[in-house]
Amino acid sequence: MKKLFLLSAAIIVAFTATASAQEAPVIRIATEGAYPPFNTLNPDGTLAGLDVDMANALCEEMKAKCTIIAQDWDGIIPGLMAKKYDAIIASMSITEDRKKQIDFTNKYYTTPLAVVVPNDSTLAGVAAADLKDKTVGAQAGTTQAIYATDVYGKAGVNVKLYPTQDEAAADMTNGRIDALISDKFVVVDWLNNAGKDCCKMLADVPGTETEAGIGIRKGDDALREKFNKAIDAIVANGTHKKIVSKYFPFDIY
Repeated sequence: MKKLFLLSAAIIVAFTATASAQEAPVIRIATEGAYPPFNTLNPDGTLAGLDVDMANALCEEMKAKCTIIAQDWDGIIPGLMAKKYDAIIASMSITEDRKKQIDFTNKYYTTPLAVVVPNDSTLAGVAAADLKDKTVGAQAGTTQAIYATDVYGKAGVNVKLYPTQDEAAADMTNGRIDALISDKFVVVDWLNNAGKDCCKMLADVPGTETEAGIGIRKGDDALREKFNKAIDAIVANGTHKKIVSKYFPFDIY
């Protein structure tokens, strides 16, 4: 009888544990995989970068099981809205236009835009007047593309948009454009690595500081608040700073 009782108890515990595991939802996260050092694909196909490290740290803080997938930038918001995944952690700036389609968590970093030029460039500034009749590149669908189109393009600057940051940087390296406007932290990393022999930072673009947040479907308030609490927690316990220090020698929060 005692053995039967113990066996029954074990079965109940095992069933409860299995049920609990089944009840815990998997949070599906999308990133781009083409925006180093924030998100990139390794040669073996695995995702890496600051966004990926942040996603893993947040999931650990939430005690949630997460999967992270690569998604092309131009389809990343439609994919979220179509429920292909539950969140976007891809250095997405929080803008009013995007907030019409999706919701955002609180920021997990803040960045200005900056302009990069060839080492032998004679350009003196980043104002539209300084760049008139020049060709400026930017990644399409980004805040830098919007700024380039709305500010530079309307002032006589030739704006060339690219599907990815890497393609824009390649044309910069090969002298096909006169300047590149981008997230400052992305080009700082690029200038320290692939772009160090060709190009230099011209200046930050005044008034362009934006906050990057996690994209969430509208109405998914519970998930948004879980992420917000997790962001606050990893900032407070030093995990955020530890992750950032792997990529930058300065604070980006």
